[in-house]
Amino acid sequence: MKKSKSKSHFSGIDTIAYEGPRSENALSFKHYNPDEVIDGKTMSEHLRFGIAYWHAFRGTGADPFGPGTIVRPWESGKDPVSVAKVRMDAAFEFFQKIRAPFWCFHDRDIAPEGKTLAESNKYLDAIVAHAKDLQKATGVKLLWGTANLFSNPRFLAGASTNPDAHVFAYAAAQVKKAMEATLELGGENYVFWGGREGYETLLNTNLKREQDHLARFLGMAVDYAKEIGFKGQFLIEPKPKEPTKHQYDFDCATCIGFLKTYGLAKHFKFNIETNHATLAGHSFQHEIEVAAAAGMLGSIDANTGDPLLGWDTDQFNTDARELTLAMIPILNAGGLGSGGFNFDAKLRRPSIDLDDLFHAHIGGMDAYALAFKLARKIIAEGKLQKFVDDRYSSFDTGYGKDIEKGKVGFKELEKLVLTKLGEPTPKSGKQEYLENLFAQYVANGV
Repeated sequence: MKKSKSKSHFSGIDTIAYEGPRSENALSFKHYNPDEVIDGKTMSEHLRFGIAYWHAFRGTGADPFGPGTIVRPWESGKDPVSVAKVRMDAAFEFFQKIRAPFWCFHDRDIAPEGKTLAESNKYLDAIVAHAKDLQKATGVKLLWGTANLFSNPRFLAGASTNPDAHVFAYAAAQVKKAMEATLELGGENYVFWGGREGYETLLNTNLKREQDHLARFLGMAVDYAKEIGFKGQFLIEPKPKEPTKHQYDFDCATCIGFLKTYGLAKHFKFNIETNHATLAGHSFQHEIEVAAAAGMLGSIDANTGDPLLGWDTDQFNTDARELTLAMIPILNAGGLGSGGFNFDAKLRRPSIDLDDLFHAHIGGMDAYALAFKLARKIIAEGKLQKFVDDRYSSFDTGYGKDIEKGKVGFKELEKLVLTKLGEPTPKSGKQEYLENLFAQYVANGV
């Protein structure tokens, strides 16, 4: 990774080094060694960590009960575009020092919103040009871009699902520009998160019409990507609720059904967020398995929630057990392709120091790196997979294989049971044994 020559905003903090699990240096990696080569690729290439610009550099610590507590030294000046450029200088210095190869953004994170769309586009153009120079100077790449279609009051009732065609048109224009910005910066993906694409009450909602409009919007994006030559992967980020009571992109299974209904499935994969999975009543592992089974696993928003709070707290995930359970199906699916692990996570409200930003990301990167190593070990030894394979082995031969191949039906199977098979013998799922085996892997480490 190249070094930027811009003014230092983190002058007291050096580039974070890998020092191993025995190190007592809080500002060092214990498990994430970006230069370590595994199976012909560096760990940096395997994990493809990204930094979420909106949390890391626009987060203020604000919550529903009070204003922000985090004040950064670069957030000063009267000209919002100049401030945005200095903020971005600080961000790219951080990307380098934390050794993250990628970053992610919403359009309104990086550039101020103007009084008109034309003014907003002008501001975005200026910041995109600055970001492009910084990417060239540092070697940091764009994992994905997206548009903020939920913060401005114009989107109070959604964007593409808004009952007002004027709002739909505005959202389309904003996404067009965000896609162009992502293309200009070499983004490898583009994300759709329908922050307010849902409803608060069905009393004022035409659900079918709104879903039709959402599908039409996504279809327009597919068409425009072809027109401008954007070859990146489109990603949908499922979320069940919050801020709306019910969102149309509830979970991976819901989105798969939606995309197949409207003939869009071949164009999209999923950006799965841990906290969104749990809000939908699923585990992180479950959502990954569902997406992978459909061939639609694309990228990960790496965070977690607090089960005692029950809302989208976007915390850094340091739970090696949960992450290893998630990493196993990711590796079994062949990895994330053009996706990566984006830290869509924010500092806690009282964490106001500059070094807190480093501690948070170090913890998250180390946890995912440890999970990656543990998952590789579990897969290599094959004990868990052998049990699963054996459990389904009756479908590998004979009439079981004929069932999967579609060679038998109800009549043939009835005859087989009546004349030969008789009553099945129950077999243990050995859940407790398997949970103990998995816990032993996590406890013993690598």
